[in-house]
Amino acid sequence: MPRRPAPLIAAFLLALAALQAVAAPAPLILVSLDGFHPDYLDRGHAPTLRRLADAGTRAQWMVPAFPTLTFPNHYTVVTGLDPDEHGIVHNTMFDPALGEFRLANRAAVGDGRWWGGVPVWVAAARAGLRTATLFWPGSEAEIAGMRPHDWRPYDGRMLPGARVDQVLAWLDRPAEQRPTFMTLYFELVDTVGHAEGPRSKRLDAAVAATDRALARLVRGLEARAMLDAVNLVIVSDHGMAATSARRIVRLDRIVDRDHVVVRYFGTIVPVEPVAGREAAVAQALVGQHRGMRCWRKEQLPARFRHGAHPRVAPIICLADVGWTIADAEWVANNRDWRGGGAHGYDNHDPSMRALFVAHGPAFRRGQVVDPIEARGVHGVLLGALGLPAAAPVAQPARIEAILAPAAPPR
Repeated sequence: MPRRPAPLIAAFLLALAALQAVAAPAPLILVSLDGFHPDYLDRGHAPTLRRLADAGTRAQWMVPAFPTLTFPNHYTVVTGLDPDEHGIVHNTMFDPALGEFRLANRAAVGDGRWWGGVPVWVAAARAGLRTATLFWPGSEAEIAGMRPHDWRPYDGRMLPGARVDQVLAWLDRPAEQRPTFMTLYFELVDTVGHAEGPRSKRLDAAVAATDRALARLVRGLEARAMLDAVNLVIVSDHGMAATSARRIVRLDRIVDRDHVVVRYFGTIVPVEPVAGREAAVAQALVGQHRGMRCWRKEQLPARFRHGAHPRVAPIICLADVGWTIADAEWVANNRDWRGGGAHGYDNHDPSMRALFVAHGPAFRRGQVVDPIEARGVHGVLLGALGLPAAAPVAQPARIEAILAPAAPPR
């Protein structure tokens, strides 16, 4: 029969448990509204998001990382690293050792060798906090030998309400099983923005539908008396620009398609010259063209902070805002396309601006701060969780302006 602890030891253990309970950070939910431009807040279709923004801290906008694509930016938010540092340099990329990475290639998406850096859920787990992720890019892979305690492979058929209910179910667990860090992801605004463009009525309806999902989350937190006890950070990964079938750059009319490998057409196009054709391809492509500009990777503008990682293709072609880079095959396969919306453009263009809203006890109330960079959000998340940063965080002054003075020290 096990011996009971002496009264003094028992009292110490109770006091330690109480201290740990007091010191435990408030739950943090990181929410992504994919493709949500901050100007959408002013259209009158997102009252819940507006309420949270007005009561908490809102940045004028968030500057996305380059390239302004979904996977690179989502992973920058949770690691504090630029794509050139964490290795997710595009939604579609090639690595000589790993092969090709595409969003539809679930084996690649779930392969931790692609994902560098330390995402927040790994940092939190190392500190003894439970984590749960719902569809955040990177969370399907084992990174640094760890996965979130709860995670699900991406399923676009899962309705927004069911996603919210999953997060609320996590919060309903007993304290010792309840995640402290959670993620939630909604893609409808991005999907409709691509199909119909950023100024369409259907886009407004998508904003309203996404806001209703946020309202479901808020109601669920209020019913549990947790709205002011849970920290919410709501971001998007990029904005959206209107495109047109009249604004297409035909790459095959500039360079011989037999001389290049192109794995992706659209707004930012990685070009790999075939062996022996490097000089001819560079001669044809590098420079300004109608509707796009191309650079050797080592000559990309410094403000992009991009081009050093070996997964970046030797030549990068970037469409002017509103233009699409294509070839004859792409045009033939998209004959009915009349335009819609796209992202991937220059990350400093106003159309690519992203959203940042923070609400909860870790954040200051009722303020609008200067723009924050996507890589700076990582420091906000660590601060809300009371976790130290493994390396200097980006924009420390901006982070201090967002975190409430009573927030746990980083």
